[in-house]
Amino acid sequence: MRTLVTTALILSTILALAGGCKKNPQETPHRVSESPQTQTCLSAEMVSIPGGQFTMGDKDEPDATPHEVIVSPFLMDKCLVTQEQYEKLMGDNPSRWKSPKNPVEQVRWSDCVKFCNARSQAEGLKPCYNLQTWECDFTADGYRLPTEAEWECACRAGTKTAYFFGDNPSQLGDYAWFEKNSGGHPQPVGQKKPNPWGLFDICGNL
Repeated sequence: MRTLVTTALILSTILALAGGCKKNPQETPHRVSESPQTQTCLSAEMVSIPGGQFTMGDKDEPDATPHEVIVSPFLMDKCLVTQEQYEKLMGDNPSRWKSPKNPVEQVRWSDCVKFCNARSQAEGLKPCYNLQTWECDFTADGYRLPTEAEWECACRAGTKTAYFFGDNPSQLGDYAWFEKNSGGHPQPVGQKKPNPWGLFDICGNL
């Protein structure tokens, strides 16, 4: 069964969003593919994340002690969810910086899971979230937010350096929008270089 993961709708709080749906860790190791293939799931282009075992965390962060984690393969959106994608399904656009190709922002975790369910239903898939209990059904074939481990695995893309592009932060501007190069507001998705597994804006656009 394929696991479909929609890239978090607001990158600045992606870890909080991903942490809202905890997966029971019953995975087994998987060999990491050297060149994941990009796929198309109806209208949304997705990237196959091979999963596998990696060291999660950061030795310089007191609440993120490095530890080994095993993640099963899954599919993840190639780009952040855009405002036009969100508005088409949800009927409104809560974003402050409105532009169809910009990532949607000003959304809560509950808005994100409602979007995931709506996207699943629109594509004939089983929704993952119970909107009464907010629990996630990981056996469903619909869309959900990534777990914290899945997001970090996808972001690292099999690398072991400080950043997926190396150890030199001076290259960040090639891969992400941030305070010094964004003009203080989000930019259209997919304008910077992707990470080695083909994911855009994974280091920042908001």
